[in-house]
Amino acid sequence: MSTTDLSSLGWTSHFADQVASDDTLTPARVAEVQRSHLTVLPGHLRLLAPEGTGRFAVGDWVLHDGATALRRLDPVTEITRKVAGDESAQQLIVANVDTLGIVTSCNADFSVARLERYLTVALTAGCQPLVILTKADQADHPEDYLRDAQGLSPLVTAMALNAKDPEEVARLRPWCGPGQTLALVGSSGVGKTTIQNTLTGQVAATQDIREDDARGRHTTTARALRPTLAGGCLIDTPGMRELGMIEAAEGLAQVFADIEALAAQCRFRDCAHEGEPGCAVQAAIASGEIELDRFRRYQKLEREDRLHTEALHERRARTRAWAKATAQGSARAKSKRRGPDKS
Repeated sequence: MSTTDLSSLGWTSHFADQVASDDTLTPARVAEVQRSHLTVLPGHLRLLAPEGTGRFAVGDWVLHDGATALRRLDPVTEITRKVAGDESAQQLIVANVDTLGIVTSCNADFSVARLERYLTVALTAGCQPLVILTKADQADHPEDYLRDAQGLSPLVTAMALNAKDPEEVARLRPWCGPGQTLALVGSSGVGKTTIQNTLTGQVAATQDIREDDARGRHTTTARALRPTLAGGCLIDTPGMRELGMIEAAEGLAQVFADIEALAAQCRFRDCAHEGEPGCAVQAAIASGEIELDRFRRYQKLEREDRLHTEALHERRARTRAWAKATAQGSARAKSKRRGPDKS
């Protein structure tokens, strides 16, 4: 297998350095994760996973012997979220993504709050955030949506396009060229599958949005990585109803850098920004420097992240304590079976 074939899929020195020079296993990239096996590229091989497929994600690099995935290589980036429901646990969505394409429409689907969530996830993972505004041809003033998206953070690149126009979709090629991986996330019906079809040349089913609420029907049912016509990779994902915050403090600090900078100027270190004297945040809100709604959205995400992250850390601490106690108990049991030391 040539290095050129692997490099087009995103193979870099980061992964090569994890493989010993005399290692006989073969590297491959995970294209699909099923319950019983992994599908990997190149070759579309089906590999078994001895410990189950749950610890792998689409986009992972693995080492295999032709039949079994024997080792997961440390990723460059991991996009995660809190698992659905009340449990404070982390779920791995995709791995080794260079750019997270956050797809939304120039209609009622557009939500600043949702975009801030996706931006936080992207920046926490270390991915470049790219906001893709579809259905620009159907909006009276698409430039308004574009301005709002670009205003979310100086780290955001945003573009408005018609997902059904191949020439406009071709503007995305720089983010999925040789060695680059673009992942698409967003609500159902915003055009992710249509964009994927154009960029990969593969035809997947699409469905129109409902006219009454601008929401779509699910067409992508599982995450999958596909080579693009531009020479890189694209990962399409199903529409996600929940994107819970967990261990996302780094991303929050970047998306809301202005608010966090002001918070550092408050008179009291533990200022809650709810009326304390010398609160720089409230002063900025009063002067119009920061919008109250934006501050409230920041508070909501920060509280959510702190709650689930603290619960996750407590759970990990209990697991470590249990493992230590189990190991000590096992050692004592072995010592008793051996009897006293007669040396």
